[in-house]
Amino acid sequence: MPRHPRAFAAGQTLHVIQRGNNRSACFACDTDRATYLTMLHDLAVVTGCELHAYVLMTNHVHLLLTARESASASALVKRLGQRYSALTNRKYQRTGSLWECRFRASPVTSDAYVLACYQYIELNPVRAGMVATPEEYRWSSHRANVGLERLDPLVPHPTFAALSYAGRDARTIYRGRFGESLDPATIADIRAGRAQGAHFAPVSDTVSDTVSDTGVQVATNCNSASLA
Repeated sequence: MPRHPRAFAAGQTLHVIQRGNNRSACFACDTDRATYLTMLHDLAVVTGCELHAYVLMTNHVHLLLTARESASASALVKRLGQRYSALTNRKYQRTGSLWECRFRASPVTSDAYVLACYQYIELNPVRAGMVATPEEYRWSSHRANVGLERLDPLVPHPTFAALSYAGRDARTIYRGRFGESLDPATIADIRAGRAQGAHFAPVSDTVSDTVSDTGVQVATNCNSASLA
């Protein structure tokens, strides 16, 4: 029986995770990663998703995006997954599903949570021991978000854009946040999809925190997501 697409509130910001089937690799080489990114950028526009941050790990992907319509996120992940999986199966003469169960999407409900997710996503390669600094990893949004590469086609989240003040660029200020690592409690909250806010570091005096940090339900049909 086919699954019904999941719907989220229009304008909702989401932390999306999709993993390889049986935790196997999704990308065999840099060409695969470049192909996936091209598809991601194109389909984000087509499906009405604003992409803020991403990282392509060996066996999973993290995205931070805002869905303009209730079905935008589901449409993006479904079309992207199907298109990339079909190409990969042809290329490597494989069969079966490339992806593990359904994607996980956690609503991001506060300014502090937005910026914590930005950092959490872009620090994944550092936590995995793949690189010493996020700037060294080519397959994430970090270099663009800190001003080392062109920002297109990323769309800064309003909370990110609000970091700018007194003539200082938001990307420069954001880069300064990486002087300290995310604390373990914040990482645990993001992994669990919790947004109560108790462990999220303050954004800054220049960014309003008017959104209530209420509890959040993780929209997922899969219980076998590994930590990342």
